[in-house]
Amino acid sequence: MKPVATILRSKPDQLVHTIEPSETMREALQKMAYHDIGALVVVDGAQIVGIVTERDYARKGVLMGRDSRETTVRELMTSPVMYVTTQESKDNCMALMTEHRLRHLPVLDDGRLVGVVSMRDLVRDIISEQRFVIEQLQHYIAGSSG
Repeated sequence: MKPVATILRSKPDQLVHTIEPSETMREALQKMAYHDIGALVVVDGAQIVGIVTERDYARKGVLMGRDSRETTVRELMTSPVMYVTTQESKDNCMALMTEHRLRHLPVLDDGRLVGVVSMRDLVRDIISEQRFVIEQLQHYIAGSSG
């Protein structure tokens, strides 16, 4: 089984986007919009203290009448954070994300944050593998029938 590290290496943007818990949700939303991402890992120094998503703001912020300019990330972030290591299989990541209804999963290597894998990343990888298998089968069938 392919480890999640290979999926991280295939991502066009290798940078891990983070935010501090004291920053406002407006700053978080601006950062997510600028980078076209749906989540930020919340860090205090080098320590991961949470994760904040657009969904967190929609459900815990907007629906509760909170202003993004006055609400801190700390108030809406999800904590503690579920994470995996770089050697975790993509199948296990998919199972974990499905079971816990997560869309983003931080990835650590030797205790250090090295990436975030999204449900979209996993689905894209699965589709790519399936296309490869289909092409190989088509070549095999075409070769054996001739």
